[in-house]
Amino acid sequence: MDARLEAIRDTVLARNPGEGEFHQAVTEVLESLGPVHDRHPEFLEGAVLERLCEPERQIIFRVPWVDDAGRFQINRGFRVEFNSALGPFKGGLRFHPSVNLGIVKFLGFEQIFKNALTGMPIGGGKGGSDFDPRGRSDAEIMRFCQSFMTELYRHIGEYTDVPAGDIGVGGREIGYLFGQYKRITNRYESGVLTGKGISWGGSLVRPEATGYGTVIFAEEMLKTRGLSFDGQRVVVSGSGNVAINAIAKAQSLGATVVACSDSSGYVVDEAGIDVALLRQIKEVERGRLKDYGIRRSAVDYVDGGSVWDLDATVALPCATQNELDGAAAARLVRNGLLAVGEGANMPSTREAVAVFQDAGVLFGPGKAANAGGVATSALEMQQNASRDSWSFAHTEERLTEIMVGIHDRCAATADEYGDPGNYVLGANIGGFVKVADAMLAQGLI
Repeated sequence: MDARLEAIRDTVLARNPGEGEFHQAVTEVLESLGPVHDRHPEFLEGAVLERLCEPERQIIFRVPWVDDAGRFQINRGFRVEFNSALGPFKGGLRFHPSVNLGIVKFLGFEQIFKNALTGMPIGGGKGGSDFDPRGRSDAEIMRFCQSFMTELYRHIGEYTDVPAGDIGVGGREIGYLFGQYKRITNRYESGVLTGKGISWGGSLVRPEATGYGTVIFAEEMLKTRGLSFDGQRVVVSGSGNVAINAIAKAQSLGATVVACSDSSGYVVDEAGIDVALLRQIKEVERGRLKDYGIRRSAVDYVDGGSVWDLDATVALPCATQNELDGAAAARLVRNGLLAVGEGANMPSTREAVAVFQDAGVLFGPGKAANAGGVATSALEMQQNASRDSWSFAHTEERLTEIMVGIHDRCAATADEYGDPGNYVLGANIGGFVKVADAMLAQGLI
């Protein structure tokens, strides 16, 4: 790392102790930016990085609610509004027991660059709670969401901060959150949340967008080597919304997706994952992946273990951060891996990324490859602002244009800075320069 940036990194780590994921995200970006500061000393003189690594606002609040047995429960809520140089803060809400301030800051920091790469006028933020929706009734989830929004509503708005969904926050939760916001404010402000239901301000393609976008980005990477998804053997981690739609898109392009996973294990379906059955189990029944293994013949369900033990030509990690480590990356490379498209946020450890890059594997980092979700959220905001509604085909066409544009921007930036094919460098520099220019133009913000 450039010595000038190392000093900034050390200060960030010292000021934010114990926040490992945030440290990892900051370090990964700063490692790419030495060449930028050689060309643009004004960024150092203007302390852009120091300002960029410090959120504009960090909100932590108590979320009290009552479960179905009448017992009082207390959770902690977060919203980190990281950077608004390009537009209102934009980023999802995550409901999961692992959520803490460091994870929310890592996600919000990544969101700055991801949102910048889309070319849409949106800044970066993130939020959530350590609440676990798994096993809770609809009534309990509604009461929790209403309590969460009773605090959050005062910090958000279509011109201020526009949350969306993330892990543990789907259409059901967005509905409860929006209903409580409307109830408190007495305003039907469609643009305050994205991921809404189609009948009340949502956008077609939004549920599919992150998974579809990841595959579109990976397809563009493969094209640079004269390849496509057609005939590829694909392994996907996760079995939630992003993973399911990545599987569907990859198979529509001719790939065979042979495996996916959840927190308990993974299934191997050599004929290709049955997307309709997977949707039924995970989205309708809210069941576990082992049910897929029970109900589909000639399928192996592996309890525990790692889906990355399997051989694949394309890997799509779509579960959570740091799920794919250096050892797993080395196994995938030995087994013939050609490309990785990150459908989750920072699912590959630094060691894994180094293994992939050293082996010449095409590697699409999450801040570029999974930007389709937030891009389509921004398209939802456009539709809300104009009181319009677009067709599925038109919205998917816009998503494809954005994802191809992100790929091309990352590739061109990597070429410009002397490291062709390095999508990590291209994404980091491409996103950073856009935000840094806006910050300098707006003065001391």
